[in-house]
Amino acid sequence: MADRFRLTLAQLNPTVGAIPANADRAYAAWRQGKDAGADLVALPEMFIPGYQPQDLVMRPAFHHHAMDAVQALAADTADGPALGVGGPLFEDGRLYNAYFILKDGRIACTVRKHELPNETVFDERRLYTPGPLAGPCGLDGLRLGIPVCEDAWHADVSETLAETGAEFLFVPNGSPYYRGKLETRFNKMVARVVETGLPLIYLNMVGAQDDQIFDGGSFGLNAHGRLAFQMPAFDEDIRTIELVRDDAGWHIVEGTEVPQGDAWEQDYRAMVEAVRDYFRKTGFSKALLGLSGGVDSALVATIAADALGPDNVRCVMLPSEYTSEHSLEDAEAVAKALGCHYDYVPISGPRAAVTETLAPLFEGTKPDVTEENIQSRLRGLLLMALSNKFGEMLLTTGNKSEVAVGYATIYGDMSGGYNPIKDLYKTRVFETCRWRNANHRPWMKAPAGEVIPPRVIDKPPSAELRADQKDADSLPPYEELDVILEELIDNESSVAQVVDKGFDRAVVKKVENLIYVSEYKRFQSAPGARLSKRSFWLDRRYPVVNRWRDPT
Repeated sequence: MADRFRLTLAQLNPTVGAIPANADRAYAAWRQGKDAGADLVALPEMFIPGYQPQDLVMRPAFHHHAMDAVQALAADTADGPALGVGGPLFEDGRLYNAYFILKDGRIACTVRKHELPNETVFDERRLYTPGPLAGPCGLDGLRLGIPVCEDAWHADVSETLAETGAEFLFVPNGSPYYRGKLETRFNKMVARVVETGLPLIYLNMVGAQDDQIFDGGSFGLNAHGRLAFQMPAFDEDIRTIELVRDDAGWHIVEGTEVPQGDAWEQDYRAMVEAVRDYFRKTGFSKALLGLSGGVDSALVATIAADALGPDNVRCVMLPSEYTSEHSLEDAEAVAKALGCHYDYVPISGPRAAVTETLAPLFEGTKPDVTEENIQSRLRGLLLMALSNKFGEMLLTTGNKSEVAVGYATIYGDMSGGYNPIKDLYKTRVFETCRWRNANHRPWMKAPAGEVIPPRVIDKPPSAELRADQKDADSLPPYEELDVILEELIDNESSVAQVVDKGFDRAVVKKVENLIYVSEYKRFQSAPGARLSKRSFWLDRRYPVVNRWRDPT
């Protein structure tokens, strides 16, 4: 029995539904592992269909196509090391989230995921059947324990593997990012190592799918939870590691630990990768957005330029008579600093035409938010026209604070295909701008330096839909609003609990009501990068029609 085991880890980025392309990437990784003398080449969970396929995986034609691709890979990799890869398994009328070990031209071992996550963005219990608690896979005389993703978050799966002879644990994952997720993963995996006494290798995928961003950061843990190596966050990487057996059992030969970046860098990288992959995987290469001179659109423009390159981003200023001179100056300054294309399209004429058209119907009424929203909807119409004409995806620019309370115009500034800052509260928008001005990384395609002028960050926020308008006219200060929103949304606190933290009850009740009455807007809004465990997409599913309010 060998005392060394060489494992090639392929931390790669699959595309949902691109089954042949994903299989080709798995084969290419296998070839690289074969050249490195690997005993096993491993890819993440559900790599063949891409992750998450959601209800697509229930289509018989889809899961049979994926299963055929696994069988073909087994045949293609018969003359070399084993290949581990995730995919669906349809068996005896049941669908499983499975992980396959391919060896000698066949599927040598199949692991069926036991613990199916059914919280936050996951809904696997309606898609798959839980697999049984099972023992390890035999591979060249080695007994390999494979808890699939969520399985490793539950002690019983790893304990069963250890009790039935597993010599180390390998965890293939499709684990999406949220702020602080890496620390949570470490804590869970260290617990499994301490409980079982076995070394553990955690392989995660990278790339983005709709709102979810998979951040890689694969790692290995030796006895007592000691870190043996760590792969980069967000970047694709293929690394070959070695395990050695001595009198104490198997341990991972220590290797490089790649720095992961702080929370600000990880959030920003997640937004950039979300845009980059959403465009690439949907077939777009160019973006446009309305650049108002405000902080939100400035940050979105910067994210887009970092993701796609400044030459692929069109910034459009659409001023009305209420647009201030400094907004005009600031918008142009941002576009110039980034190196993006800049267009100037005044809307005063179209607005006057719409107002004149509606005048007979509006006669006898007073101007109100209706007239204000005409401006926003005209901007949405013109931006969508540019999108259609030039094949550029429109990015929308509402932050989480605005999205939460409906401080956005449906069919107006909410128009667009993707929202990079949808899960970023306004106060974090300000700090993220400051972080980007002070930091530059090789994965950013826009210039380094102060690309968002300080005046854009520091001036009082305003929609500029009427004279001297400020956000604070309608909303509490963002420093106060964001804390209330975090309590009501992220922490699911009651009104009474928020009031107990020192907030005025009338203000909290107003914010609560705004959250609920804005649900219909969010239901129709563009997807956006998920940065927290309570993002507005799959994490938080509320009814549009809802008459309940917290009685406390």
